[in-house]
Order: sequence, then structure tokens, then C-alpha cells
Amino acid sequence: QVQLVESGGGLVQAGGSLRLSCAASGRTFSSYAMGWFRQAPGKEREFVAAISRSGGTTYYADSVKGRFSISRDNAKNTVYLQMTSLKPEDTAVYYCVAGLDAVVLVTAGPSSWGLGTQVTVSS
Repeated sequence: QVQLVESGGGLVQAGGSLRLSCAASGRTFSSYAMGWFRQAPGKEREFVAAISRSGGTTYYADSVKGRFSISRDNAKNTVYLQMTSLKPEDTAVYYCVAGLDAVVLVTAGPSSWGLGTQVTVSS
């Protein structure tokens, strides 16, 4: 199982940008599809973005499409989430996740979760 540690969260004004990073342990990072989920106060966790093992295919929730971009660096065992044009409704704890397949990660859920990083967008 892969261990995941997120960083890069914080407080930003609406319209601003943040980049989240997720460092994964182990030597098999490239064997995992990676992604991000989020959970806002009082709401269920929801899918945000996912990327295939090679990085060649990405998936996004409709609510973030065109504003967020997921990428990965397999040499650094790291996945990123670049967030732009942030809105107050993007406020949530963001979780880095891993799974053996990106489609399964999106539809059935991840196999591994990080502890999360808080993102707060002020209006």
C-alpha cells in the first residue's frame, strides 16, 4: 500500500490560485493511478480529479473542469493539483488518493487516502 502526504493548502482569496502537492512513499508510484477528492463542511467527500498511471489521461469533476489541473511526476513520486480561479465553494479538506486504475478510482473509490490538507477560499 502506498503512503500519501499532502501539502500546499492554505487561505486564499476568491479568484486566486493554489497548488497542492502529494508525496507518495514506495518504489511503485508509477503503478498507481492518482487523484484528489475533497470534503466540505457538512458534505460528503466528492471526486475532484484523477490521472492515469502514465499521466496520459486525466479526469475532472464538472465543478472544477477548466479551473483545476492534475499532473504527476513519476520520477519524484509526486502528484499535483493546480487550482486557479478559486471560489468560496472550493473550500474543503483536499485528500490525495491512489488506486490501481483511474476509472476504478473515480467510479468505485480509491484504495489509499492521505490525511488531507485544508483549502479555504475567502470571498
